[in-house]
Amino acid sequence: MSMKSNILIVEDHELTRFGLKTAFESCDFIETIYEAESAEKALEIVKNTAIDLVIMDLGLPGMDGIEASKLIKNHNREIKIVVLTSHNDVQEVLNCLKAGANAYCSKEINPIRLTQVVQSVLDGASWFDPSIAHIVLEAASKSSQTPEKPLPEKDYGLTSRETQILKLITEGYSNNEIANTLFVSINTTKAHVASILQKLEVDDRLQAALKALKEGLV
Repeated sequence: MSMKSNILIVEDHELTRFGLKTAFESCDFIETIYEAESAEKALEIVKNTAIDLVIMDLGLPGMDGIEASKLIKNHNREIKIVVLTSHNDVQEVLNCLKAGANAYCSKEINPIRLTQVVQSVLDGASWFDPSIAHIVLEAASKSSQTPEKPLPEKDYGLTSRETQILKLITEGYSNNEIANTLFVSINTTKAHVASILQKLEVDDRLQAALKALKEGLV
């Protein structure tokens, strides 16, 4: 990524906001860091400033972070949203996905790791905290079976075989189970999975499954 990005930190606790700002001040991929203590202030900034990514706290006074995320995405779909929360409620996570969140992080995340997540999201990746990814996958899979299945947001260049394997991943199949189902070797399966992860720009199978379900890839 050659260009620097503007980020907006939306957090009502001043000390937490200060800590987040401090973590990003030394990042060479950040141009300007904006701050908002409420969703309403965040929307005002987004409408008047070229923001590339928003770090969104969910537990805000007044309008909550999920509703704010929806409005931000409605204003500009290109703005990335990284949710930062102390809750691991499954329904809350699903609501964040529906609102268009690109990443879901626990407030327990290491600050250095958070800056890495933000950089990867700016580069087009999605990221979900490992502590909630496996909890959400089954619920997300069920919700994806509704008639409101979203249209794919982006063409990731998946082959028909990779799409087939990605669907099995979202259904919880292991590599061995995929190999047995498709009558291919385990090494071939692993190679396909590695290619899928690379094309979707995610770190692991769970994140690939969540991204697939969120973006209607399967």
